[in-house]
Amino acid sequence: MIYLVVKEGRIKNKKIMEIVHLSSTVSIKRIEETFNKGVFEIEGLYVGYGLTLGNALRRVLLSSLPGAAVTYIKIKHAPHEFMSLPGIKESVLDICLNFKKLRFRMYTDEPQTLYLKAKKEGVVYASDIEENSLVEIINKDQELATITDKNTTFEVELTVERGLGYVPVEARKKEKLPIGAIALDAFFSPVVNVSYEVENMRVGSYTDYNRLRIYIETDGTISPSSALHKAGSILKDHFEKVMEIDVKQFDVDSKKEIKLEKPKEEKKEEKENKKKKTKK
Repeated sequence: MIYLVVKEGRIKNKKIMEIVHLSSTVSIKRIEETFNKGVFEIEGLYVGYGLTLGNALRRVLLSSLPGAAVTYIKIKHAPHEFMSLPGIKESVLDICLNFKKLRFRMYTDEPQTLYLKAKKEGVVYASDIEENSLVEIINKDQELATITDKNTTFEVELTVERGLGYVPVEARKKEKLPIGAIALDAFFSPVVNVSYEVENMRVGSYTDYNRLRIYIETDGTISPSSALHKAGSILKDHFEKVMEIDVKQFDVDSKKEIKLEKPKEEKKEEKENKKKKTKK
């Protein structure tokens, strides 16, 4: 590890310098957690690292976790959203907004088509949608429409897909939609809200270390701790790529590069990789 901090101290009136890892004082704990809300604290962060980690984790949590959402729907007798249907209380636009609120747990990467057919007078819920073995509706109590006429049949075909973050309709203009399909803005992220706060804390004789408290709310398809774990894993994967840079060192006086011999272990790995490439 090369991420170090130098601390000053005294032993028997003698000034000493101690070198420690920046992460040696860091720890994480769960303050509270339910199926969709959680509070976590990361303590012992070096000065300024509370904001650094808080910003990075919040951005990844909201934009980079996979989820599922309705991407377009086909409502019988409704070729576009700017109209109303006889026997239905809500406008087609309001119905589209209700379908956007549906949350799913998908067990495949392929788009899935689900069907809804309601004939009874009254409120139509998400539970009235016919599920298949690859798609599970989480918020089955979500209201979709209200049938006001007993002779009215409400039929909808909806397509559910997996994706990342938020994808507006404008970003999918190149897609060819089936005739009569209405495209919807898709909020794929399973994380609904993330906020954090940073405060100072004492570590040894220092009082300016950071404590990061992060609040996570999900849609119920994953737990808050699972979302936090995945966000950390995504950041770790990216930082490992950064660490793959070939490090160079230069002489202070001549400004010329110093060629260092690679460790024996690295040389062995390079030879093995070359052998594998030649075999292929």
